[in-house]
Amino acid sequence: MPRPAKSSVKTVRRIIDGIDGRILELLNQRVQASKRIGAIKAAEGGSVYAPHREKEVLDRLKSLNRGPMTSEAIEAVYREIMSFSISVEKKVKIAFLGPAVTYTHQAAMKKFGSSVEYEPCSSITDVFAEVERERCDYGVVPVENSTEGAVNHTLDMFIDSPLRIYAEIFLPIHHNLLTNGIGLKDIERVYSNPQVFGQCRLWIESHLRGASLIDTLSTSEAAQIVANSQRSEGAACLAGSMAASEYGLRILSAQIEDNPNNTTRFIVISRSASEPTRDDKTSIVFEVKDRPGALHDVLVPFKKAGVNLTKIESRPSKKKAWSYYFFVDFEGHARQPRVARTLTDLERHCAFLKVLGSYPRAGE
Repeated sequence: MPRPAKSSVKTVRRIIDGIDGRILELLNQRVQASKRIGAIKAAEGGSVYAPHREKEVLDRLKSLNRGPMTSEAIEAVYREIMSFSISVEKKVKIAFLGPAVTYTHQAAMKKFGSSVEYEPCSSITDVFAEVERERCDYGVVPVENSTEGAVNHTLDMFIDSPLRIYAEIFLPIHHNLLTNGIGLKDIERVYSNPQVFGQCRLWIESHLRGASLIDTLSTSEAAQIVANSQRSEGAACLAGSMAASEYGLRILSAQIEDNPNNTTRFIVISRSASEPTRDDKTSIVFEVKDRPGALHDVLVPFKKAGVNLTKIESRPSKKKAWSYYFFVDFEGHARQPRVARTLTDLERHCAFLKVLGSYPRAGE
């Protein structure tokens, strides 16, 4: 029996071209459908970005996938498809803790893609202000790091802000030592965000013991300073690889974070509330009444209802000495009956209680 003829590269490329043509046609049909959805949302006053729908689409596609594409690849492709779909529904602007190429910028891009407009802000307060004043549709800010813990400024903002947590983003964080060409022995000053110094503490003590550590507002600002320095000034910075590319710096040492699983959790803030999915998380803040056993009494309703707490963090209330706010994350959506009953029960034991938001739980 004769062996089947081998396919030529030219033949297979023609097959790929045909597939690409069909994909392009379907993508444009999808965009047209997105335009119709945008018109309906505009008439109903709905939010253009819907985290619950995003999760529904991605979960469905991953469940249908039989390979060889990975779930991560599917999510990356559809991130850009959905980003453009959002942009044709409405011009969307995202405020983030800037400047460009910071980790917060990367997290925002991971969530919203490249087809929306981004507005860098110099502080977390400014991100909240841009969204509250409706100059931006959504904001992205860091809320906690797996090594250094909570970003207290973000938590404090929620006490008085009317904004809600709309979605969350987990971003693996890799720090690099960047220079403008000098070697390790020539480094006299290192610039970076204080949180980054904390995440690289052991590496710095081992390799840069004699260098001065100088705080900056962001890793991007640190990279700008080094890029504008003379080589004789002995300047270096700790920042991400995107900052190295943006400012033409050399990566002298890569991935120097002390914890190889270093991850920062970011949140999307919005004027709207997110719809329930089957896999949600709720964030609240409360202040307990000033009496013995008050914190125990507050935690009992969660146990009785079988609601799983995923985080609890305390912060001084700044109203009086030794008075604290407690920030709690737990599984479930505030509109689910079991969670709603728990919150009602909880409120009886609190001097202050505020639901910061219920939103789809993100994969880490």
